[in-house]
Amino acid sequence: EQREWSAEEGRTRRAGVSSFGLSGTNAHVILEEAVDTGTRDLQQRDQRPPVEVPIPWILSGRTEEALVAQAERLLSHVDRHDHPRPVDVGYSLAVSRARFERRAVVVGGSYEELVERLVRG
Repeated sequence: EQREWSAEEGRTRRAGVSSFGLSGTNAHVILEEAVDTGTRDLQQRDQRPPVEVPIPWILSGRTEEALVAQAERLLSHVDRHDHPRPVDVGYSLAVSRARFERRAVVVGGSYEELVERLVRG
């Protein structure tokens, strides 16, 4: 049931939720509202100069040909999406892609460096 959940000024809202199962399973969680950091912090963070740290772009394929095709698709993707942040691409490749027998990785500190190394193969 949805209802208003107000809090006194300057106080954090918290709630406890309990669940009791028929087979004896019991669970309890405490929820707390997130701290509002505002958009100012995000804008300031985006204006800081980038720090070049090694970022891996991991690729895999079932065959050598599939691995090359994956590299070509990645190049096309990053080109179409207006140079995404290298760390975001690296994270997505590491956690959301299947891992096959043939693997390759390019490592670089900037978008340009990663793309150049991906092109060179």
